[in-house]
Amino acid sequence: MTEAAAPKIRLRDVHKRFGDKVVLDGIDLDVQAGESIVVIGGSGSGKSVLIKSIQGIVRPESGSIQVDGEEVIGMGGKQIERINAKIGMLFQGAALFDSLPVWENVSFGALQAGKLDRKAAYDLAVETLAKVGLTEDVAKLWPSELSGGMQKRVGLARAIATEPEIIFFDEPTTGLDPIMADVINDLIVTCVKRLGATAITITHDMASARKIADRVAMLYKGKLVWVGPIADIDNSGNPYVDQFIHGRAEGPITMDLRR
Repeated sequence: MTEAAAPKIRLRDVHKRFGDKVVLDGIDLDVQAGESIVVIGGSGSGKSVLIKSIQGIVRPESGSIQVDGEEVIGMGGKQIERINAKIGMLFQGAALFDSLPVWENVSFGALQAGKLDRKAAYDLAVETLAKVGLTEDVAKLWPSELSGGMQKRVGLARAIATEPEIIFFDEPTTGLDPIMADVINDLIVTCVKRLGATAITITHDMASARKIADRVAMLYKGKLVWVGPIADIDNSGNPYVDQFIHGRAEGPITMDLRR
């Protein structure tokens, strides 16, 4: 028998808290190379902290996070920069730099790393914008001149410009109408497959999850309460998943409401 390939990203018994609030409570998760995992869960369930922990932005109190077999927890300086050079990121709301034209936003990573001169960076930006359905005239615009959907496309172009091995998507369809959200979902699927990248998407949008995911992991109160193929999500047999995907008020998921 051939030995199974080591996961691209591996988390074991990861714990993180902020003061008295437990955010990650013993997370175990493997993400294989080329796999697209979608992490679902309500606001404050720990989805963003999970991604930031993998990037080394947040440091868990205990556990292990490995990227390509290298332990991330405890890394600093040049080591974590080297790991993050493998990662592209589409931020919630696109998070473009208002003071830079579109082409500099897209090629920002390459420019910061000193890999390209400005002419080559511009050419890279135009080439990458074409991959998300935007023409060269957009490259010279400012973020404030773009619609919400165009900003998301530019954010996606920035995420893939350096052809990363891993891409994180943070609520990629927030603020978009259903049609534009579906366009962005299709672009994400196409771009990830073209690169052969490993993807982790955090979202509460089940339409996105159904289109993007190979597997789904659900976070609730710091724990992964279910992990399985997207094809199984409607028949998971898990009451947390069932309540979440159908948006029911009644069920085991309780909201912390201020009175």
